[in-house]
Amino acid sequence: MLEVERLRKTYTTDRGGVHAVEDVSFTVEDGRFYTLLGPSGCGKTTTLRCLAGLERPEGGVIRLDGRVLSGEGRFVPTYSRDIGMVFQSYEALALVGLEGLERRPAPQLSGGQQQRLALARALVRKPRLLLLDEPLSNLDAKLRQRMRIELRELQRRLGITTVYVTHDQAEALFLSHRVAVMQSGRIVQEGRPRELYASPASPFVADFVGDATFVPGEVVDGGVRALGGVVRCALSEALVPGAKALLVLRPERLLVHPGATGGPNEFAGTLRVAAFLGDHLDCVVEIGDTVMRARAHPAAELRRDQKVWVELPPDHCLAIPDDGWRPRALTRTFEQDTE
Repeated sequence: MLEVERLRKTYTTDRGGVHAVEDVSFTVEDGRFYTLLGPSGCGKTTTLRCLAGLERPEGGVIRLDGRVLSGEGRFVPTYSRDIGMVFQSYEALALVGLEGLERRPAPQLSGGQQQRLALARALVRKPRLLLLDEPLSNLDAKLRQRMRIELRELQRRLGITTVYVTHDQAEALFLSHRVAVMQSGRIVQEGRPRELYASPASPFVADFVGDATFVPGEVVDGGVRALGGVVRCALSEALVPGAKALLVLRPERLLVHPGATGGPNEFAGTLRVAAFLGDHLDCVVEIGDTVMRARAHPAAELRRDQKVWVELPPDHCLAIPDDGWRPRALTRTFEQDTE
């Protein structure tokens, strides 16, 4: 089991001290896949480097199976930590599907083969802890999807305790038993993938774990006053009538119809974009001052600038406290088609 308690790491720059990691605590049970998820500069890679012994933290404790690796006056060097190391092994090559390529130099391998080789090297000594820093980020989309599956199945089969770093929410949700979302050097929410997606603690988490449209409003009995009406939705426990709230609307849950259906959460708007993506139409709809993404049936006959109705299923609408944070707004400039 990996235990991290109140980890702190500061860098000194020409502008002063930068708190790269500040009071970070988490536990990874044996055999579990744990992901640190966040944008560039959030502290996730620095945390991983502290686990590896490549950085010396200013505070906190790191324990692996009860052994102190860092803290309490002790600092174990990287080579003595029993984490993934880089060696060659026929058994490890077979494990990751590279048997027969033992004599081929690494630069002559494909991108996917090179990533498998890196993983084989990390697994060769059967370490107690495997650390992975965005290993799939440089692969093309289809190869990345395939490698996700291979990595997930390999980790489950071997049962190696794993800490993974990524900025890709799809990777984090697919691979992990638990995910910690990091912002400005801190863990702002931790939980199972489904929990983070369905019950984000803040607008930042909601935006980083999936796509979302944010709509400000005021809490009333049973919902939130917004979009020119009342949106029936699930309310965070912290919200009471009269409080400011932010609706979290996932585009994959919102349905666009060419006519009204009489549903409980249905709002008229103007269709600005309807892009065919095979299994659905990816739509952009304006409802008053709000621009939101939603989906329509791929066979729906929709045209630009027509009036449509957006259905917001109450079970899939969530309201959370509005802390003032906002992502970059979706542009409201829609040029006319020239074709």
